Amino acid sequence: MKFYKILTFLFLTATLTSCTFTENIHINDNGTGKFSVDMDGSSLMAMAGNQLGDQMGADAKKNIDTTFTFKQLFEEKKDSIAKLSPEAQAELKKLENFVVNTKMNAEQKQFLMTLSTDFKNVNELQDILQTMSAMQKLEKGSAAATMPLSGGLGNNNSKLNYTYDGKKFTRKAIIDTQKLTEKVPDSAADMSKMIFASSTYVLKYHFPKKIKKVSNPNAMFSEDRKTITIQYPFTDYMENPDKLNFEVEFEK
Repeated sequence: MKFYKILTFLFLTATLTSCTFTENIHINDNGTGKFSVDMDGSSLMAMAGNQLGDQMGADAKKNIDTTFTFKQLFEEKKDSIAKLSPEAQAELKKLENFVVNTKMNAEQKQFLMTLSTDFKNVNELQDILQTMSAMQKLEKGSAAATMPLSGGLGNNNSKLNYTYDGKKFTRKAIIDTQKLTEKVPDSAADMSKMIFASSTYVLKYHFPKKIKKVSNPNAMFSEDRKTITIQYPFTDYMENPDKLNFEVEFEK
């Protein structure tokens, strides 16, 4: 099976359905940890089962539970990657160490995808959805790449930074005002707002210390006060990414 083909198609088709994205960070005592983004696109299977069958053929009818790395996928597409600009190649390289787990069951209308990686310091992390959008450059001319909104998921004109020093944690998206000014309105804008409005972006972060306070008043705490969960409309992530900025202070 061409995992790259089915992964790209499913990810891009997710722009046309309501999905739940959960950004997870688990930080250990020494500052290392694990980062992942879970995408629950089960509504995709319920709404687009026939389309998936037409586009993917026999592969779409199989139950899939597989784990692989982007490094493996990029080996398959190395000739196409070599034709990209140095900037686009650098963006893709950031994905090399991510592991992808995909579960798809057409009969149960299930589609779950997790992208995860280990990190030595949270400063290493970047916005995975924006980086994923670079994959679309490899599928020019395909059915997935020409779908409405296929170039929009993850592209929110910002740069995301994380910091953690044991006393404070910050998540900060800095908006690129130049890109925002250069952005040209298109006919799909109203459609994208409608679709993204039905999707959700969840932040779920676990820390090695008890949390003293969080700057976002909507944060929900675990019983041990080491985990916080904050839920946003996906439109906030796409149109106002700085709304997802917050700080966490820890107990001494």
